[in-house]
Amino acid sequence: MPDASVPLDDRGLLLADGLFETLLWRGGALVLADEHAARMIAGAEALGLPPPSTGAFADAALAAVRSAGLQHARAAVRVTFTAGSGGRGLDRPGEAAPRLFATAASSARPETPARLAIARVRRNQRSPASRLKTLAYLDNVLARREAHAAGAAEAVMLNTTDHIACAAAANLFWLEDGVLFTPAGECGALDGIMARQVRAAAVSLGLGLREVHAPPTALASADAVLLSSSLIGLRPAHLGADPPPLHPLAARLIEATAPFA
Repeated sequence: MPDASVPLDDRGLLLADGLFETLLWRGGALVLADEHAARMIAGAEALGLPPPSTGAFADAALAAVRSAGLQHARAAVRVTFTAGSGGRGLDRPGEAAPRLFATAASSARPETPARLAIARVRRNQRSPASRLKTLAYLDNVLARREAHAAGAAEAVMLNTTDHIACAAAANLFWLEDGVLFTPAGECGALDGIMARQVRAAAVSLGLGLREVHAPPTALASADAVLLSSSLIGLRPAHLGADPPPLHPLAARLIEATAPFA
């Protein structure tokens, strides 16, 4: 059984100094594992940490699935990478010894549209952390909690200029007049692994694709709103109390990205 214990001086635990990836195990295999590993490696380099290898990433993920007995299930696999142990304070030790571990849990794919709520919690698009999948997820936790209190399943997070950035745990897309829109990276949107597949599917289907700075009213007037993540695939979403009928173009995008969900 892999050792997922974390000592009390771990910088990921104390300072959120680290990264994580959540990927899908389905059909007896990890989905888009190389892409998730590459994003963690790039993130580690951005944080000034010696990165894990692609092999170590995959080995940790597979060990977690086996340890949890989920080889024949649909599972969420979280791979966590911390800066390792360090002394008191902000400064890392002279030679960092990062820590890599993974856990797995069963994860059913949502079958219903997600109701959205605009959160008061803002995403800081000026922070370097907004481009990285770091362990510092408290804003996302608070935004999701706010959405649940409003009777919604997921939160829409705006940035400090009141433009759409992302959902608490997903990328956001919306369709209008045959064009697929999504927040630009500089809005604070994470470069989602599943979001990349959605953009590629849009191009293959001949849809227009635009990365924009947009106010939340864009979601209210859209023909369809969609959430994407590695665990949910591409999920219809809505701001109102009742979900609208599934738009034909949204259905085509969902079908085109089904191999990754």
